[in-house]
This record gives sequence, structure tokens and C-alpha cells, in this order.
Amino acid sequence: MIQRMIDVRMDHDETQRVLAAAIGYHQVQIARYETGKNTPPIDYLVKFCQHYHVSADYLLGLPEGLDWPR
Repeated sequence: MIQRMIDVRMDHDETQRVLAAAIGYHQVQIARYETGKNTPPIDYLVKFCQHYHVSADYLLGLPEGLDWPR
């Protein structure tokens, strides 16, 4: 899941700082999620999906074989 989130962010040419400002998180929190030090909470996942217009199913790898973008 984490690598897909990083890939989506980078595909949109956004830094952690830009993402943080857009969804109301601190850049340090996003860095901890992306390095695996902390697990992102569901409200982060929802905001991330809304910001990038991507499904949570894709980020979670469900269903198997789903490609992005659709």
C-alpha cells in the first residue's frame, strides 16, 4: 500500500509538503507513513484518495490485478 501511495503522489509531481498542506497534515507525519514508521489512519487514507481521485481499493491492492489509472 505504501509504495502505491508514494507512486501516486510522485505521479502527480507533488512533494510531501504540498500533499500535507492540501489535506491538512504535517509533512513529518506523511514522511513517517511513507517510511513505514507509522501506519496511516483511515482518515488520512480517505483524504489521500479524495485529493488524488484514486480508489482505496487500488491503494490496498484490491481486487487483485487492478491497475491504475483505470
